[in-house]
Amino acid sequence: MSSNVYGIDLGTNNLKVFCKASGQILNEKNTVAIVNKNQLYAYGDAAYAMYEKAPDTIQVSFPVIGGVIAEYNFLQTMIFEFLEKHSKGKVRGADFIVAVPTDITEVEKKAFFDMFYKSRVKPRLVQVCEKPIADAVGLGLDVNEPTGVMLVDIGADTTEISVISLGGLVISSLLHFGGNQLDESIISYVRKNNNLLIGRKTACALKETIGCALPGSEETMQIVGRDVVSGLPIETEVTAAQVHEAIQADLNDICNSIKMTLEHTPPELARDIIHAGIYITGGSSRIRKLDELFSQITGMRVNTCEDPEECVARGLVKIVSDTKFKHLAYTLKAKIYK
Repeated sequence: MSSNVYGIDLGTNNLKVFCKASGQILNEKNTVAIVNKNQLYAYGDAAYAMYEKAPDTIQVSFPVIGGVIAEYNFLQTMIFEFLEKHSKGKVRGADFIVAVPTDITEVEKKAFFDMFYKSRVKPRLVQVCEKPIADAVGLGLDVNEPTGVMLVDIGADTTEISVISLGGLVISSLLHFGGNQLDESIISYVRKNNNLLIGRKTACALKETIGCALPGSEETMQIVGRDVVSGLPIETEVTAAQVHEAIQADLNDICNSIKMTLEHTPPELARDIIHAGIYITGGSSRIRKLDELFSQITGMRVNTCEDPEECVARGLVKIVSDTKFKHLAYTLKAKIYK
């Protein structure tokens, strides 16, 4: 095996790369800024800083939407420029393992594979792995055991609810909403109740700063938006209670999906889940008291972790580095290139 291995998690909002050579995770906004319709002007954090602020000549977009690749060429260019600039390891001839969402088509899965297999860096090996499996390995769980593990990965555009046993997915459900939907709900709520137009960055700041999954928080935050009536920018105060009210319906949808998944889980695996608890990961799992909400709804213990958005990237490199987990990754080469 190549001593240089990259674990790639192509999230909607963030690109997470774990480099085995340095042992570090590179985390950058998965955003591109385009000029003249086909030229990459900026990428990553620099492009995200332009989001909702750029003139008409610069288009800022997210090349991954709903968990699948929407802008293939720009994303491929961004990834390898980013790796060559920030990675301490050698990129050319390296091994790549890419996390792919569940419930996507073979064509969409092939796009993740081709992103690296057909790249200019001529990789030695490209493999893919289901995201929930990598997530569980990144949490330090032994997915090879005949024990049921339930994972809820709440990302930006998708929420994946999975039950894993013996290295495979027993039940998997991909919901096409996540943290971005919460932001949109906050935008709609503030517009309806405060007569104020705010951007997604402001909504995201409200969610991350004073957002809480349970009522009772008394925090407040000052925001600036455009008054719907006068059209002028004004500053106002938003309370944690208002943010909770805005996102409550979306969180209830996730809770209902978790309950539905538990209802379809085989009894013996359900027994294991009751003993071990439910694991929540993903960037949007950072919402305060989300674990308490899920625990109230299911009556089970809910486990959280540090850096939940980086679990998948850590698990990917562990899968290709540890012989115990190697069988969890596979290549599409044999299936597609005949």
